Amino acid sequence: MKTVLVSAVALIDVDGRVLLAQRPEGKSMAGLWEFPGGKVESGETPEVALIRELQEELGIDTWQSCLAPLTFASHQYEGFHLLMPLFACRKWEGTPTPQEGQTLKWVHANQLRDFPMPAADVPLIPILRDWL
Repeated sequence: MKTVLVSAVALIDVDGRVLLAQRPEGKSMAGLWEFPGGKVESGETPEVALIRELQEELGIDTWQSCLAPLTFASHQYEGFHLLMPLFACRKWEGTPTPQEGQTLKWVHANQLRDFPMPAADVPLIPILRDWL
């Protein structure tokens, strides 16, 4: 079974809200909401991959020093196992803007359960809610 390493972030704004992105049509799990991020490529650390993904997906810049490791997900999907570190980030440059057709929404931690998410993301919700 192949293990896929994906790096994700809880971007937290000054009001304590978290940014969710809805997976666009044509992608696997389309319509589900997730924490921004993406696959860690060969030779990348999870932090470097996340910085790259935030530039590509949201048009924002952040720095490794602004990514605080929070928790991780380990989930068995059909055909692969997902390992996903979740970082918290409160500082970035630019305004998150969808670059890949996704819908973005800022939500309070107590509203995260109102958004359908991939199975791997669901166990992250109470940890993030309690941390915030």
